[in-house]
Amino acid sequence: MTLAQESAQQATNLDLTEEQQMIRDTVRRFALDVVAKGAREADEQCRLNEDAWAGMCDMGLTGLPFEEEWGGAGMDNLSYMIAVEEISRVCASTGLTLAAHVSLGTYPVYAWGRDALKEKYLRGLIGGEYMGAYGLTEPNAGSDSGGTLTTAVLDGDHYILNGAKCFITNGSYARTFVCTAQTDKSKGAKGIVAIVVDRETPGFTVEKGETKLGMRGSDWTNLIFQDCRVPVDNVLGPPGEGFATFMKTLEGGRISIGALSLGIAQGALDQALRYASEREQFGKALARHQAVSFKLADMQTEITAARHLVYHAARLKDAGRSYGVDAAMAKYYASEVAMRATYEAIQIFGGNGYSREYPVERMYRDAKLCTIGEGTSEVQKIIISRALLKPFLGKEAR
Repeated sequence: MTLAQESAQQATNLDLTEEQQMIRDTVRRFALDVVAKGAREADEQCRLNEDAWAGMCDMGLTGLPFEEEWGGAGMDNLSYMIAVEEISRVCASTGLTLAAHVSLGTYPVYAWGRDALKEKYLRGLIGGEYMGAYGLTEPNAGSDSGGTLTTAVLDGDHYILNGAKCFITNGSYARTFVCTAQTDKSKGAKGIVAIVVDRETPGFTVEKGETKLGMRGSDWTNLIFQDCRVPVDNVLGPPGEGFATFMKTLEGGRISIGALSLGIAQGALDQALRYASEREQFGKALARHQAVSFKLADMQTEITAARHLVYHAARLKDAGRSYGVDAAMAKYYASEVAMRATYEAIQIFGGNGYSREYPVERMYRDAKLCTIGEGTSEVQKIIISRALLKPFLGKEAR
């Protein structure tokens, strides 16, 4: 399948601007020429695809949705989501590295950082000089993000942090970490702050994480805080709004995970179409067997539906409208579609799909994280159902 055919396949009724189409095609070529070459090695060796990261930085993908005055490209969020999707079509680990850096590691500093904090870190993050990471999940606080146990005790013009974080994407490479900590347990969520921690801060340690099922080319770590002194000026957002700040960050991040899921699903369909058209069984191409062609039809239908949800959520964000529930729907549906699409791709490949000779095996493993990261599918359904039931049940919907 040519680039033109692949682009046409996903262009129906999406109303992309010429600029957005150009970004899609440019990133797609880069993904095929550079990212794909290192995808298998990154997975098998559990390490970052450094050529891909360097190339994304050179292309300005790390700064796509940020203003030019900070070194960004000044593009919209939809363009950024398209870039994540296209990278993830060939290597989900690289797509996750980009998404976590932009949506979680950089956006909070851009949106809520004080001017001095922006001057210190933002241009380096946007330009890809160094990575950013996001420290929310803890051993005892996963889906219950308000149950943060890491503490931040005020001491003059510093907070003293103690505690631990886990499953931190980009941790081995990041210079800055946007972390959550509890300043006053009696205040509940209102006592939580979001604060930027520099990697070189005394009392702050980054530890290697466990080997993962999938996304092995995307790094993750544990974070340890032991009497770690961080300036008060590193706090993001107004007092008492730390929880709201990182929840808003997660809303945008969910769109990027939706785009990541979409890329995995589309990549699986790309592989299945090519294989089913070339492979013969019982005297004819696999694709000419109805059992296989119907699988392809289902995959295409679900991927198209997921693309509309993801792009719609991105457009809402670009328009400055409320998008939290739409982001939850996009992330939930696209991640589940990625699981189904990769499953069906392996079925079409048969025994070959179960081997590492073909990338659908890796795609299947990678897809699972999308149903967990930035809120499980169950958490997304809580968000969606609460919004749905609120007009009928009021506060009882919670």
